[in-house]
Amino acid sequence: MMSEKLKAQCHCGAVAFTVQLSDGFNTVRRCNCSFCRMRGAVAVSAPLSGIEVFKGKDKLTEYRFNTGTAVHYFCSVCGIYTFHQRRSNPDQYGVNVACIAGVSPFDFAQVPVSEGVNHPSDGGSEGIAGYLRYSRE
Repeated sequence: MMSEKLKAQCHCGAVAFTVQLSDGFNTVRRCNCSFCRMRGAVAVSAPLSGIEVFKGKDKLTEYRFNTGTAVHYFCSVCGIYTFHQRRSNPDQYGVNVACIAGVSPFDFAQVPVSEGVNHPSDGGSEGIAGYLRYSRE
């Protein structure tokens, strides 16, 4: 059963889309690869069929690095990362939770950090490298 369609957009609103998550916010995570460390986004999973860009598809720009397998999309106007097709699972998108209406990365007290430095596709370990914790204290 597919989750509800959530509204999402980049910071400036030039790119707007709906997303149906794979398992609600239960898939929330970060990654410790070089790009994700610099980008700093918290992502959740959606199937490739789960994203519909209804505004600004022509404003999306893609970035690929290293093997070129993962396709990272961001708004060419404001520069915000919206979603990416995963290298670890090319049948999934990782979606920037901050783009989803009413959601903030600070809504999650603990976020697992996936092992991306020693990527499983390169023979590295699968699983969790650690946890990012947020507290309002």
